[in-house]
Amino acid sequence: MWLTIKNIFTNKCPNCTRGLVFADKSFYFSMGFPKMNKACSNCGFTFEKEPGFFFGAMFVSYAIGVGEALITYFLTRPFFEKTFDLKIFPIIMVVLLLLTAFNIRLSRMIWIYIFKNYKS
Repeated sequence: MWLTIKNIFTNKCPNCTRGLVFADKSFYFSMGFPKMNKACSNCGFTFEKEPGFFFGAMFVSYAIGVGEALITYFLTRPFFEKTFDLKIFPIIMVVLLLLTAFNIRLSRMIWIYIFKNYKS
């Protein structure tokens, strides 16, 4: 399991763990929409199984965003007097906007690994 998590965060192909899923090397810090490879350069594994395959990754991205928003809330909560201060919302929005490109990549990687063929 730890090897799978490592491979997700290092942008490795779910089939051979040698090729890269995303074209640019930097998985964490990249501006703009991520460019994916159509298939693994090492083993030829196709990342997008069918048109609309990554539609489900949107739900994974939503769950990651909710988790990040909750973590941001609990980290910033001690700096405000009221339990529910409206000044926390802009902070949460900025954090979520800054992590958008990372969330897209991470959610797509998780989605690819969910549907990996684990029989081989």
